[in-house]
Amino acid sequence: MPGDAEPGHVYLCGAGPGNPDLLTLRAAHLLATSDVILPDDLVSEAILDLASPTAEIIPVGKRCGQPRITQAGIHEQMLHHARHGQSVLRLKSGDPLIFGRANEEMEALRAAGVPFEIVPGITTAFAVAAKLKTPLTDRNSASKLVLATAHHAAGKPEPVAWEGAFPANSTLVLYMPGRDFVQLSASLILSGISPETPVAAVSKASTPAEHVVMTTLAGLAGAGVGPAPLILLIGRAIQREL
Repeated sequence: MPGDAEPGHVYLCGAGPGNPDLLTLRAAHLLATSDVILPDDLVSEAILDLASPTAEIIPVGKRCGQPRITQAGIHEQMLHHARHGQSVLRLKSGDPLIFGRANEEMEALRAAGVPFEIVPGITTAFAVAAKLKTPLTDRNSASKLVLATAHHAAGKPEPVAWEGAFPANSTLVLYMPGRDFVQLSASLILSGISPETPVAAVSKASTPAEHVVMTTLAGLAGAGVGPAPLILLIGRAIQREL
């Protein structure tokens, strides 16, 4: 069929936040027609169940600094299967271009002359906001949206969520915030965010195990936040429909 995964091609594809209902049609079609699927750890079993029964699924997840495979190993897998004429679906949680190391994989594919396509996905921030029925921007309180992470490459200085003054009238979405919420809240308050700013802490977003805590920046450390994967929405625009 037109649009089927093509031999010798790699697809860097977003799987969304975990719920298969939030896959794009393009992603679902590639799942059904790809020869080899290389999923991250956060790609749910419900999504992988949509793969072709003949597809080879090779997990390539890296979690909490304990990788089963190196990034170079992921590159090798993509190149090996594509060079052998197979269609390769590199399946990433959320959107592949947001904190997904897609640039490194694109560089490897370009250097090897392997054709590839980027397939966008719904990033977790948007799925969480939709579930909570909260805006991320508001013309009265949040004219800017900042996506950030407290996770950095190995060897960099101790990661912090923000340095310097935080932009006024902004919503901050913090991916991979770590677990030191005392230091996190203190650093954000120091950057100029009010201690009373609303915070939504959402664990395992869009899955049956989703856990939501609504608190303030000052109350974050004692709020009983759920386990990773975790995302924080911080700003005056953040609310939750009860």
